[in-house]
Amino acid sequence: MANTVRIKRRSSGSAGAPSSLANAELAFNEVDDILYYGKGTGGAGGTATTIETIGGKGAFVTLTGEQTISGKKIYSGPVDFSGATVSGFTVNGNFSVVGNLTVSGTTTFVNSTTVEIKDKNLELGKVDSPSDAGADGGGITLLGSTNKTFTWVDSTDAWTSSEHLSLASGKEYKINGTSVLSSTTLGSSIVSSSLTTVGTISGGTWQGAAIGVAYGGTGAANAADARVNLDLEIGVDVQAYSAALTAIGGLTPGDGGFIVGNGSAFVIESGSTARTSLGLGTIATQDANNVAITGGLISATTTISGATIDAVTIDCGEF
Repeated sequence: MANTVRIKRRSSGSAGAPSSLANAELAFNEVDDILYYGKGTGGAGGTATTIETIGGKGAFVTLTGEQTISGKKIYSGPVDFSGATVSGFTVNGNFSVVGNLTVSGTTTFVNSTTVEIKDKNLELGKVDSPSDAGADGGGITLLGSTNKTFTWVDSTDAWTSSEHLSLASGKEYKINGTSVLSSTTLGSSIVSSSLTTVGTISGGTWQGAAIGVAYGGTGAANAADARVNLDLEIGVDVQAYSAALTAIGGLTPGDGGFIVGNGSAFVIESGSTARTSLGLGTIATQDANNVAITGGLISATTTISGATIDAVTIDCGEF
């Protein structure tokens, strides 16, 4: 006769474990397909100390085949996924990786407010055989109404920014540790330039080559050569400075006035005063066709024509 082993079961009602089991007794709940086992003897009549869940569909992960697991799962020990392929999953809480993390794919999305990296060196373009050509176009892109980029351009062999660079107050641009530019000063090491246009220069000392006449300079390093270059050589192109001429230039000309030297300066005198200063008598004011000579001595040969002589005194000397 065949033997039949039967265990307790619950075919309907509530899911979950039975309220009690005897030691080593089994019970199966058909509501949630869970198998229970009475463990230990802790009560009268052989009542089990605890009731353990030992199996059943949906209660544990099957060793083979596909299975859908839902609900919250808590792992108190290490979870080893080595050799496994995970097509995708979502972590709602914190996710820590103690070892190395390798991400192989086309795009990596990080949806967070702040990304903190303890390592002080961030490597980009890390491939088996890095090259400048391979690094071309690499860098950082910040999306905005227009993309803000800081990229490596291989053709110019330089990092290139699409936007302005503004240094904080007190900072400066340096090359190999040497200051070349601040907000107010050009570095003292800048001794040459290809500038073709500058603004207004309001101060400073010119120590360069002489500026040619064609460019508004004198083309000379001293005053004498400058006058020659500007066609202002004294005694050749212009008269030397004269205090007398300066004095004459300072006089105010008047109608009928004469410039007369008085022994110490030049002055403007009227006609009569000037004649006196020059030692001229009244004969200087007579008409050439009506000269009256009231005294004096005529010597040498004199031709008188068309004249009326009232009286003549001739001194012939001794005979």
